[in-house]
Amino acid sequence: MPGELKPKNIFLLAGQSNMAGRGGVYNDTKTNLLKWDGKVPPQCTPTPNILALSLNKTWEIAREPLHKEIDNLKTCGVGPGMPFSNQILAKCPNFGVIGLVPCAIGGTKIERWQKGTNLYNQLVDRARAARQSSGGNIRALLWYQGESDCDERDSRLYKGRLEKFFNNVRQDLDSPELPILMIVVSTGEGKFLRSVRDAQLNINLKNVVRVDSMGSTYLPGHLHLDTKSAVRIGQKLADNFLHNFYTICN
Repeated sequence: MPGELKPKNIFLLAGQSNMAGRGGVYNDTKTNLLKWDGKVPPQCTPTPNILALSLNKTWEIAREPLHKEIDNLKTCGVGPGMPFSNQILAKCPNFGVIGLVPCAIGGTKIERWQKGTNLYNQLVDRARAARQSSGGNIRALLWYQGESDCDERDSRLYKGRLEKFFNNVRQDLDSPELPILMIVVSTGEGKFLRSVRDAQLNINLKNVVRVDSMGSTYLPGHLHLDTKSAVRIGQKLADNFLHNFYTICN
């Protein structure tokens, strides 16, 4: 990697498809396959000051689609991670090199993120590897998940499972007050979206900040954020991080 930059500020990206990124993904009618349109908005421009941890745990210059190697059974596009990072650096030029750790997997319920599962283990393992290889600090977990839990049973259990997940991640990363930036879902696969939203809005843990995705615009099917809204959510995440957890720039 050019100059062997090491990230000073590490951010974990986890959840399901809207964190992995689906902006610009479309159905190719000739092949009936999902493809990414390849359009990278200016807010997602690569820079040597934004790195990403690859699948084999090396640091590379981050570029869209950020989750291509991780969420590799799906077609990835633009997500919130790059606009989040670029917004932080625009507002806080002396912030230092950012290291993103992509871990989101499309279509995953909160049950699949509980301690001991493959997804949980991968998240903790990649987070530890990122910290160890860079000497940087994990600044926050960015979490965007819940659309797959909108049936009656899962929505009822969601709040308890989510709190348990957050507590376990903090414990296993030896960071009991790790900042968590959680996007509140605005679409869902089922009739109980309101229950999942209520659970997210009523989580009562320290240093959990909510960013509501209500008012977003979506791809056909009304589940996945389009590129414009993925950028907007990323920027809102950055603004909330700086306002709540990095006031030196304000």
